[in-house]
Amino acid sequence: MQGLLTALLVPVAGTTLGSACVFMMRRSMAPRLQKALTGFAAGVMVAACVWSLLIPSIEMTGKSGAAAIVPAVTGFAAGILLLLLLDLAVPHQHIESGQTEGPPSHLSRTSKLVFAVTLHNIPEGMAVGVALAAALGHNAHMTMAAALALSVGIAVQNFPEGAIVSMPLHSAGNSRRKSFVIGTLSGLVEPAGALLTILLASHVVPLLPYLLSFAAGAMMYVVVEELIPETQHGRHSNLGTLGFTAGFLLMMTLDVVLS
Repeated sequence: MQGLLTALLVPVAGTTLGSACVFMMRRSMAPRLQKALTGFAAGVMVAACVWSLLIPSIEMTGKSGAAAIVPAVTGFAAGILLLLLLDLAVPHQHIESGQTEGPPSHLSRTSKLVFAVTLHNIPEGMAVGVALAAALGHNAHMTMAAALALSVGIAVQNFPEGAIVSMPLHSAGNSRRKSFVIGTLSGLVEPAGALLTILLASHVVPLLPYLLSFAAGAMMYVVVEELIPETQHGRHSNLGTLGFTAGFLLMMTLDVVLS
């Protein structure tokens, strides 16, 4: 039970600490730092998709050849499609964008920024939830240590993500306290999504390989659609690439060493 609570709460702690940067830093974040942190978050998520989700998904089938990758391919594609539909159906605005994505709405810029972050955090919560569900089911290919490693990795990338959310909100005219609260609350979707996924997965154990790859697809959509383009837009794109490398290597190391 203690391991379960830790895995659920650690990512929120990462978001909260990152959001608290709004109290210690100037009104806006330096573009170089933002690119590096965004690249770092992307690197962590890509490594988590491979080592923590797709590889266990393939191993759980207990099959070889083409049959072993059917759940991974099917779930990954479904995760991509779900995030694509949410991207089209929910009005939102990314941090660096001046245009609203999704259907027309009269929501404030702050609300649309929060929706964007929420869309970002949904697959991360799902990933932690399905990993915990597999570990709680005593699956040989997903131990509690591996689930905790994924949770820690998500928390690490949530730290810069929290700062990337709270500081632009402050730059948009919100107080430091309000920006911090909004940044912190945006991370609560992760344990909520994780708990829901655990409850659902416990009733559909044979679908765990599909759910793991589904979470991987959803996370990869966020990386390709949002994070990587932000790191490569304008100047200092090399910092985004270096940040990606650091995040990828850190998450790969965490997964191998802690699991």
